[in-house]
Amino acid sequence: MPPSARIDSYNLFGETAELADVLHVETIRARSELHDWELRPHRHARLHQLLVLISGDGAADLDGNRHSLPPPCLINVPRGVVHGFRFGSGTGGWVITLTSDLLDQNLTPGEGVRAPLDLPAVLPLPKGMQDLAERLFHEYRAKAFGRAQMLRGLALSLTALAARAVAAGQDTGVQSQGSTLYARFEALVERDFRLRRPLAEYADELAVSPTHLNRIAHQATGQPASALVNARVLREARRLLIYTNLTAAQIAYELGFNDPAHFSRVFAKGTGMPPRKFRQQLAGSG
Repeated sequence: MPPSARIDSYNLFGETAELADVLHVETIRARSELHDWELRPHRHARLHQLLVLISGDGAADLDGNRHSLPPPCLINVPRGVVHGFRFGSGTGGWVITLTSDLLDQNLTPGEGVRAPLDLPAVLPLPKGMQDLAERLFHEYRAKAFGRAQMLRGLALSLTALAARAVAAGQDTGVQSQGSTLYARFEALVERDFRLRRPLAEYADELAVSPTHLNRIAHQATGQPASALVNARVLREARRLLIYTNLTAAQIAYELGFNDPAHFSRVFAKGTGMPPRKFRQQLAGSG
């Protein structure tokens, strides 16, 4: 499919209205049949999705990485991650969509659950998750007394199982990223990475010194705080190169660079090749 001038950003698939409920649950079939079992690459700024696939097959595109979908499997799609799917006709399972507010209210930063959930992943389906997803789906449709409380409880259990599965497939260090200060820094970076703010401004907003912020970031990731900011810029640059037809210069300005040549140098240093070659390689491998 040809790139567009921008990455589509939706609240829920192609819908523009805010998600009015505590969460949303539907079968994979319900939405996919409307689009010939293919959902084009898009992202959700404030929604987290868990797909529980129990039959059929398919492929997922998560931030430019292709994954096969052998059932039963779990697909973890954090907010902001560009994702698209092609499912085999008749694929069975559920799509569970959680609002950022629901996660923020229920996942305490110090508990370490949020960090693995922020990693896109395709994993074998954890034991017990199919039953939980099925219960959640029926509770969502039933409209019974105490529905919101039941939905929140079941969703929290699902996210805990998902986080456990993702963390098991990662280095143990992923669990250490949950400090409150580090989580606040990540949120600021997500909000402002296009502004090219100096690290001292982030530290000032967090009421700490740049040295202390670097120490916290190093404890969480093994890298200085500036590396997190740079990584977020590069991740967005790769997304725009993969999913849009914007020129490298247009992407540079989109990401707050005054000089496209400076952007090209930063991108090449971070990825090993300049933007033009990165896109040429994509075209060659398509």
